[in-house]
Amino acid sequence: MPEDPVNHIDFEDLGKKAISAPLVSHLYTADPSAHVFNGRLYIYPSHDIDAGDAFDDLGSHFAMEDYHVLSLQSPADTKAADHGVALHVKDIPWAEKQLWAPDAAEKDGQYFLYFPAKDYQGIFRIGVAVSHRPEGPFTPRPGAMANSFSIDPAVFKDDDGQYYMYFGGIWGGQLQRWRNGQFNAGQPESPFAFLPEKNEPALCPKVARLSDNMLEFDETPRDLLILDENGNPLLQGDTERRFFEASWMHKYQGTYYFSWSTGDTHYLCYATGNNPYGPFTYQGRILDPVVGWTTHHSICEWEGQWYLFYHDASLSKGVTHLRCVKMAPLTHDENGRIQLIQPYHKL
Repeated sequence: MPEDPVNHIDFEDLGKKAISAPLVSHLYTADPSAHVFNGRLYIYPSHDIDAGDAFDDLGSHFAMEDYHVLSLQSPADTKAADHGVALHVKDIPWAEKQLWAPDAAEKDGQYFLYFPAKDYQGIFRIGVAVSHRPEGPFTPRPGAMANSFSIDPAVFKDDDGQYYMYFGGIWGGQLQRWRNGQFNAGQPESPFAFLPEKNEPALCPKVARLSDNMLEFDETPRDLLILDENGNPLLQGDTERRFFEASWMHKYQGTYYFSWSTGDTHYLCYATGNNPYGPFTYQGRILDPVVGWTTHHSICEWEGQWYLFYHDASLSKGVTHLRCVKMAPLTHDENGRIQLIQPYHKL
């Protein structure tokens, strides 16, 4: 397992070493989901706060309470506009805490904010809120999406107008607790309970087509299978490649690219397939480890250039749960392979 790169960075020189600067610095943000709406780029991040919660493998210290929407008018912008609070946990009837990584989509002039939160039974569900403006504010639905579970919703619009949600995350994201089709709390609660053995296939992210009204699943969520170069499912012990969290889907020259975070090994990886459901074949890494424990991203084309949106903990000088969102150009080569991005220069 690679060491946390925070151990190797002199924070006095970090501004020189980083390939990109924080898009906002007046608040801590993470998990950026980027979309172009009406020519402007909007970023839907989580909003990090220091709530004093204990650091643990369940992510209790990630105690976010609201969402802010950021935007850029031009790719030349170095600072994003902050449109203020778009949704707060106190306004969501079913949600108790932990507004983790969100995403957004647009259909017929309406904007939909998808978000995970823990309900009052301590179970992560996925909710949806609606607005007539991409920056919100968003009005939440009274209940979570039926049959939703786990974290990190990412919504992809295909060329035929169909929308799909990809989601799931292990450890604190609770995906492993749904292996038998219902939530298994376990005694005592542990992020490692119910995980496959190292020589067993890794848990898969989930995918489901959305209903026409964008408010529900139109089908039962299914596994999105990620295969190795020999056509076999990635194994749980293959921690530098297996899925952990942070699903994202984009399409380039007719090929579907599914990307994710390996979590405890700190990589962003990707696999390719020929349809939204897969299977997908592992291709390589997108981003090497950043300062801070987590890696979570999105990929978006804007004015003819592809960009990676990601975060690190450089703004807080390495505090794991106080992060900042960034962007960097992303390149597909002539064979469609994504070129590896190094988040820091070697000085």
